[in-house]
Amino acid sequence: MQHVIIAAIATALALGAGAGAVTNVGPADSVATAPVSDVANPMVAGQAMLANDNILDNASRSPEHTKLAAALKAGGVADLLKSKGTFTVFAPTDAAFEALSPTARAALFDPAHRTRLARAMRYLIVPGRLDSQTLLKRIGESGGEAKLKTVEGGTITATLNGPTNIVLMDEKGDVADIAIYDIYQSNGVIQVIDRVIAPQDSGTAKQTLASAAMD
Repeated sequence: MQHVIIAAIATALALGAGAGAVTNVGPADSVATAPVSDVANPMVAGQAMLANDNILDNASRSPEHTKLAAALKAGGVADLLKSKGTFTVFAPTDAAFEALSPTARAALFDPAHRTRLARAMRYLIVPGRLDSQTLLKRIGESGGEAKLKTVEGGTITATLNGPTNIVLMDEKGDVADIAIYDIYQSNGVIQVIDRVIAPQDSGTAKQTLASAAMD
């Protein structure tokens, strides 16, 4: 029965792409039969995302991820995301950072929390190439809640909101939707998210995550 449920969810996701619920399911289906370098990635704000480039290079060229790219570099994970390992990055947009409180936005220019920033950046990274089909399979096999272990050591919970929309919940209960699915990289995949998620902390994790404009 569980396999039937997974198949039904996968079919619903593919059908939902035509209705705008999921923006780019197609590459997840084609990657099984074609090299990732041949996949036609979705564009981000008109900018091409090149499947034969690494995660850091593509995040750095995205017009929607200037704050995230700066934070990844300041947080000390640049080399990791340029390596040959395989990773999934849940990537908040600049708009997601701007939606933080004024106090958190002020922290964009505060270089005082490098250790927490490093932890927050590593929380956004999960080992392995978790495209939409893989996430759907894990959600189905886990009874509706897939626990994703991050490089930081924390957990992100992936669930479904309706038949097609994958939702991510952080350790504090804050929720983000995947806004753009399956941007394939030479060393993994980027899933663009519309909210900032962060690990459990003493109350400053989200503010720390906003510390993108560091020296």
